[in-house]
Parts: sequence; structure tokens; C-alpha cells
Amino acid sequence: MWDSLTGFLAGFSFYYPLFMAYLWLTGGVYYFFHWERREPPVDQPPTLPDYPPVSLIIPCRNEGLQLRDTIARATALDYPRFEVIAVNDGSTDDTGAILDQLQAQHPNLRVLHLEHNQGKAIALRMGALASPNEILVCIDGDAVLDRHALHWLVRHFVTGPRVAAVTGNPRIRNRSTLLGKIQVGEFSSIIGLIKRAQRIYGRIFTVSGVVTAFRKSALQRVGFWSTDMVTEDIDVSWRLQLDHWDIRYEPNALCWILMPETLRGLWRQRLRWAQGGAEVLIKYWRDLLSWRKRRMWLVYLELLARVSWAYVMALGALPWLVGLALPLPAGLQVASLAPPRWSGVLLGFTCLLQFVVSLRLDGRYEQRTTARYYYWMIWYPLVYWLLNVLTSVVALPKALLKRRGERAVWTSPDRGLHQQEQQP
Repeated sequence: MWDSLTGFLAGFSFYYPLFMAYLWLTGGVYYFFHWERREPPVDQPPTLPDYPPVSLIIPCRNEGLQLRDTIARATALDYPRFEVIAVNDGSTDDTGAILDQLQAQHPNLRVLHLEHNQGKAIALRMGALASPNEILVCIDGDAVLDRHALHWLVRHFVTGPRVAAVTGNPRIRNRSTLLGKIQVGEFSSIIGLIKRAQRIYGRIFTVSGVVTAFRKSALQRVGFWSTDMVTEDIDVSWRLQLDHWDIRYEPNALCWILMPETLRGLWRQRLRWAQGGAEVLIKYWRDLLSWRKRRMWLVYLELLARVSWAYVMALGALPWLVGLALPLPAGLQVASLAPPRWSGVLLGFTCLLQFVVSLRLDGRYEQRTTARYYYWMIWYPLVYWLLNVLTSVVALPKALLKRRGERAVWTSPDRGLHQQEQQP
């Protein structure tokens, strides 16, 4: 019995990431040949049959260092009819003063001030309620949109009446450290590939909180963004899809962002992401008992398997850690955490194959820059697999113990060591 259980857990810990890697590869490649390869260049956006007015909503919390660049780019986008609504969520730095100055300089900029920190969900909701337009594009206060991004995002709403949200393609700006370089590859080989595959398989786990367009009427149906969820982007993605709306991924809608470049900042960010996943895992299991919600079953099962895999990996590492200090019976001894022989070779080959394919797919967006970061991706399994395991293990009890209804407020995240190093 014990041998059967340990054998099953060992098989699951090995085959789960292997299976998911090839699932993402298959879906990503199919997406490329089905849609992406026929697309015109990013700087030649499609001509739309209609150009509905758009409101660009930027929630801000202590974004004084980045805000001028973000607003300057946002107000100069290439689109016929749009406005920018910046929401200052009780900032304690000079964000409010900067926004007032910028409002006097840019006629298409409106500024809303919230006296106290209400949280990103409330800031987004205030911006949405202040907007007279049906199409809302939400970006973070440090994000820089590509000048043609609105064309690529809006086309899905014009041609798809059931489209509720379109998530864009975040690109890393700060690349001065090892963590920054690894994240360049991660957003291409992991996040971009997963989004493509999920678009093919029918449901997307989450839109990207840093750049997503929404249909306002769809948001109204589901009650806008939840104020008590740690990741409002994951939660609203699930509620929209459970309400039978469609969510799409648009890789041509580029958005340049700043990411953590310290282990502490990266830990806090990924713990928040993991807790957000755990919260929807707990919140929506009853909804998924309905046959009408069956299209979300695979997304839920994949999330459940991901969390389970993290715990299996953590439990597998426990005897090894104990064995470093105490002698253990022969049946419990773990000599090494490295995969044995052919298993390790297969996992390593799959990891590198995934990076090669995904970087090839993303080459049209950064033709001379993305490939050179391939070398640094050799560190990805060591840094990020370990980080994902630890954050998933910590996040689940945090989500279980969280008091229901408690408002989720935000603090400014780590924006990297050299915030202005690379401009798009």
C-alpha cells in the first residue's frame, strides 16, 4: 500500500509538469498557425469596420516615479476616439500632484482622487462608473502601451458580440538583473504560451491585470471587480466566463511593464498570485457543480492539479531535508531532489524545447532582443519552480484562513532596481 502510494505520488510529480508542458506547446503552436502567422506586423494594425470610443483607466497608488511616462504614452495612442481616466487611490507620495499637473497639459485626461486607499478593485470600479463608453481598457500605473494597442484590443469587441474581455501581451522593461532576464523568457515561454493554448482550448485562467480591455455591460452583469479578492483580475476572469462570456488573448496588444528584480519583491508578487488562485479554487467550486458551467471544469481541474503538485513536491522534499540532520529508515531516505537519469534528461529537454518554441512564436514582437535571453532560462526551473512550490504551499492556508468580505487594499509593488533602463 505504501509503495503504491509513493509510486503514484512520484509519477504525478514527474508527469504533471511534463504533460502540461506538451499541452501548452500543442495549443500554442496551433494558435500560431491558426491565427497568429496570418496577422500583419504589430505596427500595421487592422482596419476596423467601426471605431467605438474607448476609456483607458489607470488606477494609481504611489506611482510618482513612473506616472509621467505612462500618462504621456497613454494620451498619445494611435486611435480615433479615446479618453484617459487616471484614478489616484489615496497615494501618499506626489502621485496626486503629478496627475493634476498632467491633467492641465492633456485635454483627453481626466483625474479622479480617492481620499483613502480603497484597493485596486474600487479604483477600477470608480473609473468604469465615470466612463461614458462601453469599451474599457485597464492598465497599471507603471505600464506603457504600444501606440497601436487599442486597435488590436478593440477589434475583438467589434467582431465578437460575446467577447467580455481581451487580455494583452505584457513585455518586461527592466532587464538588468538575473531575475529580470529570466522574467523576459518566462513571460514569453510560460505566460504567453499558456495564454495561447488556453485560447485554443476555450477558457482562459486569468486576464492580465496590467493590460486588459473589458466590455462594460459584461462587467455590470457580474458586479464589476470584487473588492475582497487578493487578485481582482483572476476573480473577474472566472465570473465573466461562468456567466458564459468569452475572454480572448491578443498578443499584438503590447504593453511594457516593470517587474520585481529582488527575491523579496518576487516572493510577495508570486505569493499574491498564488493566493488569488487559491481563493477562486475555494470560492467557485459549488458553481462548477452545474452542467451549464462545464466549460470551466478543465480550468478548475488544472488549478487543483497545480496546487496538489506543489504539495506533493513539498512533501517529497521533506524527508530529504530531515535526512540532512537526522538518520531516517531506509524506506524514507531521499538521496537527492534531482530527477533520476532519463527523467531528468526528458524534463530538461522539454523545458528547453518549450523555451525554443515559445521564443520563436514571440520573435515577431521583439525580433532582436528576446532570443538573447534564452541562455538565462537555464536558471528558470531552479528559481521559479522552487518559488511556485513554496508560494502555492503558503498561499492555500492563507486563502482558507482569510476573513470573508475583508476589503483587499494594495501597496505599491517592487518595480525593479533600474526602472527606466529599457524603453519600448
